Amino acid sequence: MIELKDVSKIYKLGGEEINALDHVNLKVDKGDFIAIVGPSGSGKSTLANVIGGLDIPDSGEVLIDEHDISKVNDEILSKYRNKKVGFIFQTFNLQPTYSALENVMVPLVFAGMSWGERKKRALECLKAVGLEDRINHLPNQLSGGQRQRVCIARALVNNPEVIIADEPTGNLDSKKGAEIVDLLKSLNQNAGITLIVITHDLSIAKQAKRVIEIHDGRIK
Repeated sequence: MIELKDVSKIYKLGGEEINALDHVNLKVDKGDFIAIVGPSGSGKSTLANVIGGLDIPDSGEVLIDEHDISKVNDEILSKYRNKKVGFIFQTFNLQPTYSALENVMVPLVFAGMSWGERKKRALECLKAVGLEDRINHLPNQLSGGQRQRVCIARALVNNPEVIIADEPTGNLDSKKGAEIVDLLKSLNQNAGITLIVITHDLSIAKQAKRVIEIHDGRIK
């Protein structure tokens, strides 16, 4: 389903070139659960962003169902991000003046659905993550774990085939973090969603079906 062929990404900082990804080759099967681990600055987030279409590599191919998304135009890439991939971020990235329901509805604006359809789908996703009684709460009225559940609901709202979670438990205590990991695992196991998790937490990595170690932009 996902295949990276000889992918490289270089950033220029000052007069220095940083090989964020250095000739990376990787295959991710449909329904897989992989953990990407490595030290800070190793290329973990860049690898996930390239898979998710948030970053374009400087060379190589990023094949999604045998189509190279590194060579398509912005419109096609935007549709891929909106339809195929759900993103979960460590910092939540919720709109502070929007309720939980409104935050989850945001991705559906670009899907061409009516307001009523968007609301119905968002309610379904908030119920799926156990937040049906918090739909009208603003982010600052929710705990960290509840905010991350809103993020998961938002990631699910377009029925994605892939969820990319960048340090999803990084701002949570161990109990709330474990609950979030259990929720993500259930989506992988029960809904067949391909799950890609970037983490420093080896206890999370141990629960993945496969662990990808990256150092200095290279997969070990």
